[in-house]
Amino acid sequence: MLIDTTLREGEQLYGAYYDPPLRRRILLHLAEAGVEEAEAGCVGRDGLADLLVWARVALPGLRLGVWSPCRKDCLARAALLGAHVVNVGVPVSDLHLTRRLGWTRSQALARIRRILDASAELGVPQVSLGLEDASRADAGFVAQAAQTAARYGAARVRVSDTVGHAGPLETARLVGAVRRALDAEKAGVRLAVHCHDDFGMATANALAALDSGADQADVSLLGVGERAGVASTEELAAYLALRRRVARYDVAVLRRACGLISSAARIEVARTKAVVGRDIFRCESGLHVHGLGKDTSLFEPYPPEAVGAERELALGGKSGKGAVRALSRELGLELDESSLSEATERIRKAASALGRPLRPEELPGVLGRKRKIM
Repeated sequence: MLIDTTLREGEQLYGAYYDPPLRRRILLHLAEAGVEEAEAGCVGRDGLADLLVWARVALPGLRLGVWSPCRKDCLARAALLGAHVVNVGVPVSDLHLTRRLGWTRSQALARIRRILDASAELGVPQVSLGLEDASRADAGFVAQAAQTAARYGAARVRVSDTVGHAGPLETARLVGAVRRALDAEKAGVRLAVHCHDDFGMATANALAALDSGADQADVSLLGVGERAGVASTEELAAYLALRRRVARYDVAVLRRACGLISSAARIEVARTKAVVGRDIFRCESGLHVHGLGKDTSLFEPYPPEAVGAERELALGGKSGKGAVRALSRELGLELDESSLSEATERIRKAASALGRPLRPEELPGVLGRKRKIM
């Protein structure tokens, strides 16, 4: 269901360079997390052949793909790498066809036929044909290009929202149309999507595509990729596993993999980042702390351990008496009901002066209380 492209699309991130040990560690984490397929890199990338030789032995359950330019000589090099699938791309928007390549639509269809004929001649196991800039293309021509790919032997068609132009409803309509076109042409051809995040819609678009007939979606750890990146592996995996329960992904493993990418690509992960942000299970708001003390599901979409995180409740400027009472007892502090209002006010003032919630070890001093001997 997921095609992780951290090692191909993700390395297109400005200034990102992944050395061979890191590339192996990323593939190990993806396999351990249950991701079905990984795009290991581009044809011509230093170390790609060695990486694939290692991965085929070490990670037999992980389907391996490579990306190749849409040329026969590059396809010949790709065929020698031993990947399960080779991904190539052909633009389908008039904007790209005319301004970038000087092609007509007929020439684009002819290129699809030639590259697929060449792949059969070269013995490429499976070809995934990417339809580039599909979200800005004529929908009828996108469907025609998909059918041509299926007719000439593509195992998969991948619809690309190259500049993050579409929203979820547009993505659903396009994917549904391509799904119908493929099914009418040839049964069994898989449909995938490649959604960019230029308007912050990539993960939502990828989910909409899966709901509308796509079999697979491209993702990368932390969403890294060209410009604003693509759909996030950890976000889509978490939603599918924890909300939909349609896949068994180990999101805690993906969280660790995100840490590797964060360090290697020098990306500071926002503390509120979905699934992997350090503060997403930290709480000091009085109403929420009080509710969490009764039932954590009241204010948490899933338990923190499901994504390898930990819950942290704090007292601070936004805390109410209920939260102060509960957490004080949890910390073993002597605090009677008559002094609860005064204690709450002290905590609020101290936290406001510090500009942050109080740490547990600071509470006794602020409250003027001693811990009970447990």
